[in-house]
Amino acid sequence: RHAVCIFYLVLRALDTIEDDMTISLDVKVPMLHEFHSYLYQPEWKYMESKEKDRQVLEDFPTISMEFRNLSKVYQDVISDICHKMGVGMAEFLEKKVDSQHEWDKYCHYVAGLVGIGLSRLFSASELEDPIVGQDTELANSMGLFLQKTNIIRDYLEDQLEGREFWPREVWSRYAKKLSDLAKPENIDMAVQCLNELITNALHHVPDVLTYLSRLKNQSVFNFCAIPQVMAIATLAACYNNKQVFRGVVKIRKGQAVTLMMDATNIQAVKAIMYQYVEEIYQKIPSTDPSSNKTQQVIASIRTMSLPGGPMASRHHYSPIYLSCAMLLAALSWQYLSTISKATEEYVQAGEN
Repeated sequence: RHAVCIFYLVLRALDTIEDDMTISLDVKVPMLHEFHSYLYQPEWKYMESKEKDRQVLEDFPTISMEFRNLSKVYQDVISDICHKMGVGMAEFLEKKVDSQHEWDKYCHYVAGLVGIGLSRLFSASELEDPIVGQDTELANSMGLFLQKTNIIRDYLEDQLEGREFWPREVWSRYAKKLSDLAKPENIDMAVQCLNELITNALHHVPDVLTYLSRLKNQSVFNFCAIPQVMAIATLAACYNNKQVFRGVVKIRKGQAVTLMMDATNIQAVKAIMYQYVEEIYQKIPSTDPSSNKTQQVIASIRTMSLPGGPMASRHHYSPIYLSCAMLLAALSWQYLSTISKATEEYVQAGEN
């Protein structure tokens, strides 16, 4: 618990530096490269940030002290991931995401590395087998699936804030500028571009299912599975949906709570994945340029998701334990909903 908490706060501090547009590149790039070393400097802090999360930089000595109190095995994982992520963030500060390969690379730096780091922490704690931390390809896919879902869903919000994360290689086939996709006269091409990116993201689902099938600890399973089922539900809501270019597309709170309560074992997660890829399949337009690819990736997910498929089922857990876990999940969801409210209001104001 402490290692995951400190890992989160360290990466939140790193991300705050990356996001702060008031820091000049000649200052920011060296900071990102060296950030991992600040973990071992008891006095280091940064007081010049204008970002909303600047407290993690201003109070960094508190975070770094707790970091140094962790077991060395945890420190090594956090420091290593922090170093790699800082270098990757610096690389993409001065260039946009061009090819699909670079899209995967960017998502690896900002999310895949988080999945790899968490997996190494799970194994280091001995709550999970060593293979969970060693199989970096599967752990990377866990992060990429979540990050690509967020990037796809947040098209309009990112446009309003001057950020671009959709890969040029894809959107340039549908528009001259990424911002053109938001124009009403381009909506048909915009939706085709959206569908192609969702198809790309769906290719990570088989890896996600394989990863989750290896987990043994119930708390770790819930922690990993809940965001993944939220992501597939979000993609199903976004697929072939013009609203992505007009406002915020999100799953309902009741739907989210149901997913949290259900996603407690691998068979349930497979059933959820099956349900949502079927929903996408029913919406595939025959004229969509990506329709064949979408059908193919859904076929591969179906094969893994069918009852009695290639992955063993997990045993059941006591109702009292699950009730406590679900209460915690519901409270967490309420917290996340609250902190995202300001962002939604901003996007809606932009619409109006």
